[in-house]
Amino acid sequence: MSQYFEIHPDNPQKRLIRRAVEILREGAVIAYPTDSSYALGCIIGDKGAMETIRRIRDLDNKHNFTLMCRDLSQIATYAKVSNSAFRLLKAHTPGAYTFIFKATHEVPRRLQHPKRRTIGIRIPNHPISQALLEELGEPLMSSTLILPGEDLPEVDPQAIRARLEHETGLVIDGGGCRPEPTTVIDMTGETVAVLREGLGPTDVFQ
Repeated sequence: MSQYFEIHPDNPQKRLIRRAVEILREGAVIAYPTDSSYALGCIIGDKGAMETIRRIRDLDNKHNFTLMCRDLSQIATYAKVSNSAFRLLKAHTPGAYTFIFKATHEVPRRLQHPKRRTIGIRIPNHPISQALLEELGEPLMSSTLILPGEDLPEVDPQAIRARLEHETGLVIDGGGCRPEPTTVIDMTGETVAVLREGLGPTDVFQ
């Protein structure tokens, strides 16, 4: 049965954040709030935890996982980012966007799209997400918490606890979230393409 932490959405308690990161390092999947909806997260190199996320969401191997990054300084290690793309990221992060890039060799193959060798990159604008990433010291492998058969992501931490208490190591209650996923922007081609319209405005990318 998972643990359940009530963490202040504006001033996260450091003790609880530290314990949440310990649970991640023990190999668990956590459910945590972001600036768009709740997400599932685990350590990048943890194959078992990643498979747990696949099972919870009923995902196939074509799903693009996302690396939650603390800031721009972490991105170049995992994504091939041109100067123009970097300027675009700088202007629109942190925020409710997921950017798709070609992955570097630092990204485990199982996290990449199997054919395109791409990875999603995200810098969330949420104090709890940022506190987790600061304490962890590396990106968090994540996926939007959309359960099988549902069209919208989960936003109620108590409902998440009821559904996933036997499949996650921790559910963080950071209050309600927006019921919209991120806007997904493909940065792998010669032109920028909007793959999914979500919470982040798209007019600047058209």
